[in-house]
Amino acid sequence: MIGTFNRPRILAVGLVFLTLPAIASPPAEQIYVNSLGMKLIRIKPGHFLMGSTNGDFDEQPVHKVNISRPLYVAATEVTNAQYEQFDPAHKKFRGKRGISKNDDEAVVFVSWHEATQFCQWLSKKEGQPYRLPTEAEWEYVCRAGTTTPFFTGEKLPKPYLKRQKFRWDPKPVDLTVGQTAPNAWCLHDMHGNVEEWCYDWYGPYMPGEQTDPIGRITSDMKVTRGGSHNTQVTYLRSANRLGTLADDKHWLIGFRVVRGELPHTPPLPESEKGRWARDVTAQDYDWRTGPPRDKPYFKGPRRFVNFPQNAATIPMYHHNHCPSITWCPNGDLLAVWFSTQGEQGREMVILGTRLRANRDTWDPPSLFFDGPDRNMTGSALWNDEHGTLFHFNGLEAAGGWANLALAMRTSRDNGVTWQTPQLIDPNHRLRNQVISGTIRTQENYLIQLCDAVYGPKGGTALHISQDGGLTWKDPGLGKRKPKFAEGATGAWIAGIHASVVQLNDGSLLALGRENNIDGRMPMSLSNDLGETWTYHASAFPPIAGRQRLVLMRLREGPILLVSFTDATTNVEKGESPKGLLIHDAAGNKQQVYGMFAALSFDEGKTWPIKKLITPGHPTYNLTGGIYDDWRPLFKNLVWALDPTHSEPMGYLAACQAPNGMIHLISTAMHYEFNLAWLKTPSAITKPAP
Repeated sequence: MIGTFNRPRILAVGLVFLTLPAIASPPAEQIYVNSLGMKLIRIKPGHFLMGSTNGDFDEQPVHKVNISRPLYVAATEVTNAQYEQFDPAHKKFRGKRGISKNDDEAVVFVSWHEATQFCQWLSKKEGQPYRLPTEAEWEYVCRAGTTTPFFTGEKLPKPYLKRQKFRWDPKPVDLTVGQTAPNAWCLHDMHGNVEEWCYDWYGPYMPGEQTDPIGRITSDMKVTRGGSHNTQVTYLRSANRLGTLADDKHWLIGFRVVRGELPHTPPLPESEKGRWARDVTAQDYDWRTGPPRDKPYFKGPRRFVNFPQNAATIPMYHHNHCPSITWCPNGDLLAVWFSTQGEQGREMVILGTRLRANRDTWDPPSLFFDGPDRNMTGSALWNDEHGTLFHFNGLEAAGGWANLALAMRTSRDNGVTWQTPQLIDPNHRLRNQVISGTIRTQENYLIQLCDAVYGPKGGTALHISQDGGLTWKDPGLGKRKPKFAEGATGAWIAGIHASVVQLNDGSLLALGRENNIDGRMPMSLSNDLGETWTYHASAFPPIAGRQRLVLMRLREGPILLVSFTDATTNVEKGESPKGLLIHDAAGNKQQVYGMFAALSFDEGKTWPIKKLITPGHPTYNLTGGIYDDWRPLFKNLVWALDPTHSEPMGYLAACQAPNGMIHLISTAMHYEFNLAWLKTPSAITKPAP
């Protein structure tokens, strides 16, 4: 990874058995048992070094923290039986996803707000203040005087391990509290079992010595600590920081309580905004400026994914993928994508960049959205034409993208500030992997597409809102997976990574990747706003891995498709590319290869204009790093863009600004052109080499 953001390798635990020293029980005067049977241990004041120099970027800088007051900390996490005295209805979550069935197992499926409400209920019941621990208090009591990755030392012994590996879905495991040896301060389950909510809003550490810190004044995410079952051991370290939205709840997160008043320390200020949010003009742009609409205009490619010079302060990894783009009322462009070591990784973050109006260079990237140690697969940006930007994003329980929740937030100031994210589908499940290409229908409904599966084929789900984004439904949820064949019907769109447009008669047309029909890209049609679909072979060649198409309605009326002439998987197998026949400016047929545009003027029935998206003459060389930087196969390749060759692969996203300019981004490159350029045949002076 770039700079200092090297996650340590997963510890090889389970092969080493450590003998822990016997832990003496604390004196009776240091134990308090409340009316729920919770055992709380009195922890003395002290100090420790918070963070780690060998962990994640957000564990630095290491800094001294003083805990100035004694506090009583629950010896174990809150159990089902204890929590259900506060909320009897919560019993319905017992055993969900095969997790936490019994009375003495740690309670899960509890949001931060619900954990806080439990503390308020318990405070009233006991007549004493109960709350969640601060993040600093949590690490202090977890370490119990140690400085190693775990209170057990460099490794975590086998008895503490509860299916500690990456899984697409959790496997059942016993979460009974207090079954493993406690740390030196008699606290159980500080490493694993379940993650534990902390009081703090998540944000970067500040340097320097601190006393009783309570985190940031606000942010998108609340902190969780301790790691959980069904995940890698590295996330169980004392210094490791996790987090998620305060409304989020799933099978990995529970909590423990502290008795005592919250420190009166003022919170830290809100974290500094990324470069994309600084020095942004609020003045509306005059969209009458720019190239004339009736004259062909093309510019690009230019990189929008640029590795920052100050890599040590930006969590940017080698694999940058899955972009989205929108225009802002002030004339800027805003683009986002995910950055990670690998697509299943929990280190994944969403980065953002801005191209400011009338400038030629995109800003350096900076952090745009992040659930700490959560996979964030899939983003979409969209402008509603009335001053509001929408951002949709997936939010995993752990790694992978099979258990994403669907989050949405909005901005009214050109993307500078964003409302608190809302979980518009809080259920961590399939059908929530966001695909760029949000649309609004004639009925003023919003449609957001998401992959319905986590594999390379299987279809796309449609999320629809009839009230401007307040509530959403997935018409295909719970319905049988369709069989994608010519003339067949089903409840999903054929192919993953689909794009959709509404036709003039109100029906929907979608094109997708894989699930090919008769050797062609699959086309799906719906006459009931996504309740049912019929499947047909389209007029276009299929695409595959490392390719994503764009389908959009232009302001001038035509439908635009941007796709690829050949599937990358076929080329990788050694097959010669087939390319696509187009007509050049002289009326001759020419074979072209790579990323092309097609225009339909009759609602998708025919596509008379097809054009390669390339700068043409002179040849433009795209060097390594334009696709998946982490893949050795592509890292050092040079792709020559000329009149008959364009980018052969990439995840595409696009928007059209009010001045008619179409902004298309691939995995790393930005192109801009207008309808007049698309309608002008290319001058190809020689056949493809």
